[in-house]
Parts: sequence; structure tokens; C-alpha cells
Amino acid sequence: MPEASIILQPKKARPFYARHPWVFAGAVARVEGEPADGGEVDLLSHTGNFIARGFFNSKSKIRVRLFSWEQGISLDREFFKTRLQNAMRLRQDLGLLDAQGACRLVASEGDFLSGLTVDRYGQWLVAQFTSLGMGQRKDLIAGLLMELAQPKGILLRTEKGIGKLEGLEFPDEWVGSAPTGATVPILEHGCEIQVSMSEGQKTGYYLDQRDNRLAASKFAAGKRVLDVFCYGGGFTLHCLKQGASQCLGIDQSASALQLAELNLKNNQLANATWVQGDAFDELDKLATAGEKFGMVILDPPRFSRGRDSVDEALGGYRRLHTLALRLLEPDGFLVSCCCSGSITMDMMVDLIAQVGSKEKREIRILEKRGPAPDHPVAVSCLESGYLKCLVSFVR
Repeated sequence: MPEASIILQPKKARPFYARHPWVFAGAVARVEGEPADGGEVDLLSHTGNFIARGFFNSKSKIRVRLFSWEQGISLDREFFKTRLQNAMRLRQDLGLLDAQGACRLVASEGDFLSGLTVDRYGQWLVAQFTSLGMGQRKDLIAGLLMELAQPKGILLRTEKGIGKLEGLEFPDEWVGSAPTGATVPILEHGCEIQVSMSEGQKTGYYLDQRDNRLAASKFAAGKRVLDVFCYGGGFTLHCLKQGASQCLGIDQSASALQLAELNLKNNQLANATWVQGDAFDELDKLATAGEKFGMVILDPPRFSRGRDSVDEALGGYRRLHTLALRLLEPDGFLVSCCCSGSITMDMMVDLIAQVGSKEKREIRILEKRGPAPDHPVAVSCLESGYLKCLVSFVR
């Protein structure tokens, strides 16, 4: 049991009674005891009332990540086994545990396991640790995942840059067996996708966009499609299968485009070309050349990591959408994605409206979408609903 307590500033307790899992440094009045980084602590109100229990980290802006709101519960093996079982049961109920498919087994805050993401690709798992407390328990988590999910192997890794934010660093390592090849195949809505778990971005693929790729592709028939930040070509593959006349994918990563070409050939598709380069530069070139497309898909990386960079991020999205509208022919379709948690859906709608007005384009939103259902959003932590996807008709 914890030997240390974190005492909140007055009038700072309400979010944590409401089960928000992140206690930022500014909410902390003092620390009683000498907790080790990654160790269990109790969170108390300024009057000494118990609120929750979590993991402490003096190196992080998030001083405590909360897990239990029941006093006397230890954050031990049985606790995490139950949480993992609950997460897996949801995916079972969603029908996402087919042997050839892929899904997110654990969605960090969305499954009340802040700092842990687990993706399943066929018979292998990737467990990504983004908090010190969870990272220190990676062997425990890996053992539980082997027991509960029974994969062939699990790749344990951290997110790039997390060492600076959390003081957590360890090399990628496999538990159990690694795949024999550089990639493993999965099936996504009838498309075969090769996933590079060791070398790919995040855990190897963007499973949160799974249903959005299919939804957007239904507007692609007969269209020339521009897929910006295309990564492994997921949007492009689905658009071609739905009858797109031609696709152009842009990404700055050579390895991502090699994967996209492999996926194209494995699905026996054609009429796609790939351009390696900075997306903004390439869009400028296309606009200068007078190119036009019937559909433009924007799926950029996260532009903002926090509230202090929202204005800068919105500037990036504004420039990106300005270029997209200049490339989009009349009666075309615009797919706007945003994975910056600090940017809300309302902000995106307002931004698109502003850009449309400036560019003298009539825009009608057809669909407002979020992540696939294996990426649940905890109502106590709305930041877990980071992904926004809007499909618009533009005249």
C-alpha cells in the first residue's frame, strides 16, 4: 500500500472525483512522504479526503496517473488482470478478435489504463508504454497479455519522445516469438495490409482510422484521389477498391511508401502513384501546376501535443486545408482528419468554414466521424477522443 500521499490545492479536486486520470503538477499543493517515481500514491483533497490511487512521477507534467477510486485497492497483478480482461471482453463483444484481423485491445485512458496501448495484428501484439508507472510494470503487463490473449509474441516499445516527457526509456524487445518476416498481414474490410510492427510508426498501423477509410472510400468512385500523409496507403487501397480512377499518395517516409506499394501489389490494384516529400511543399507544387482532384484526403500527424500549442496547430491545419481546396475540383469531396487531442471537432468545423469562406467555396459536411469503436472515449477523460474525421462535399 502507498506510503506517500499527494495533497491537492484547494478547489482542484472536482475533476478527480469525476474520475479524470491526469493530475498535473499545478494542481498539487504538496507531497507527504517520499514516493519513488512510478510508485503508488494516494491522492487526497486539501482537507485530507481520499480521492483515488495512482502512479507518481516527479519528472512528468502529469504528476499522478490515477487508476482506482476505491480506497484500499492495491494496483497489483490482480488489478491489472481484471482491467485487461474487461478491455478484451469489449473487443470480443465488438466482434474484432478474428484471427486474421487487427484491433486495439487496450486504448489507454479509454480503457482506464492510462499510459498503455495494446494493438493486435493477427497472432502478434504490440504493447506501447507511454507512462513511467506502466513502463516499470512492462514485464507484469506482458505476462498477463501472454496469459489472456495467448499471442505468438508481444513487441514491447515506447513512443518516440516519451523519454523526455516521462523519464521512460527502454529498447524495443520481444516476449515470445517475433514474426519471421519484416511485416505481418492483416485483413481490413477486404484489403490485405502488411504491417511493420518494429519499424512502422506508432504500433505499426493506424487502426483508429479503420472504419473511416471505408466510409470515405464510398465517395471515391470515378474520382481522381489525392491521399496526403498516406503512410502505408490505407485510404488509397479502399478508394481504388471502390472504383477511384486514379490515386496519388504523398508521404515524407520512404519506408512508408515502400509499404504502400507492397500493399497495392498484394491487393492486385493499380493506378496509384506515390510521391516522397514534405506534404505542404508537394501540395504547393501541385497547386502551382494546376492539378485538380475529385477527392482530397488529409490525414496529418498530430500538430499539437497540448493546449499551449493549439494556435500554432490551427495555423498548420488552416494552411493544409487552404491548399486542399485549391486542388479540389467543384463538386468534390474533402476528407479532413485531425488526431490532435487539444483540437476539438467544433474547432475543426469552424476552421473549415473560415477557409471555405476565404477561398469562396461552398462546403457541406456530410459526416462527422471519430475513431473505430475499439478506441473508446472515456466520458471522464474526453481527451481520449482525440480523432476527428469530417467528410465534406465542396462546390
